[in-house]
Amino acid sequence: MLRSMYSGISGMKNFQVKLDVIGNNIANVNTYGFKKGRTTFKDMVSQQISGASAPGNGKGGVNPKQVGLGAQIGTIDTVHTQGSLQTTGRTLDLSVSGDGFFVLGNGSLNAAGTTVNSVSNETYTRAGNFYLDKNGYVVNADGLYLLGDATPGTTASAGDAIKIPTTAKSFSIGADGTVNYVDGSGNLQTAGRIAVAKFSNNDGLEKVGQNLFKNTANSGNANIEIPGGTGGGGTIVAGTLEMSNVDLSEEFTEMIVAQRGFQANTRIISTSDQILEELVNLKR
Repeated sequence: MLRSMYSGISGMKNFQVKLDVIGNNIANVNTYGFKKGRTTFKDMVSQQISGASAPGNGKGGVNPKQVGLGAQIGTIDTVHTQGSLQTTGRTLDLSVSGDGFFVLGNGSLNAAGTTVNSVSNETYTRAGNFYLDKNGYVVNADGLYLLGDATPGTTASAGDAIKIPTTAKSFSIGADGTVNYVDGSGNLQTAGRIAVAKFSNNDGLEKVGQNLFKNTANSGNANIEIPGGTGGGGTIVAGTLEMSNVDLSEEFTEMIVAQRGFQANTRIISTSDQILEELVNLKR
């Protein structure tokens, strides 16, 4: 069989994966905190026809002769650029202006009702649409607790679930993550401080669905920071939500490129088939 036929097949598979990534990006164009994907290709091993030779014996050097055997997926990246912030005016709609992530956890609470025991189940998100459950805990849409420090100090912590008393008259969230509320007597109290997580390599995070990320061996462990600190985690902007960083014009352009690339590779296969047909017809 002709090498070009198999090269065309590899190209078709690659462009199909690229279209899959583009389709997922477009599907999540209005998903809060979504980070778009990007596909890159690389060539496969090349077959050596003849090697290179150095100059000598009155002759110049000769370059190697190689025939490529197709392409393969190089990477499928997650692009962690900042999405635009949409103003909602809702107190529990939060955005991170920076590279940090909100820390979420699940599991049972301790006797004091603040610390989430299952810290091994921590996940991270950029989607800041949070809610209050009936006990006053701040949770996301799937009921995961928003973590921080119930007794804020000079160091950051993400071991406590943030709880606002159900008797509070009002509450607010500052840029440094501090959650304040007005109690029944009209006094200003502190419910805790929301933490942000910073990673040495955001691109190494793994998407696990539900707008959540988990750390991997290549992302490094989360560095828990106070919002607005010097670590680069960023500040919290209350009353806003971070939109998806998907650019529809870019995605549709990439879709056209992928479609034409797919068509070009099918043409390689059909042309190779015509050549094989001519070879078979030589016997006639």
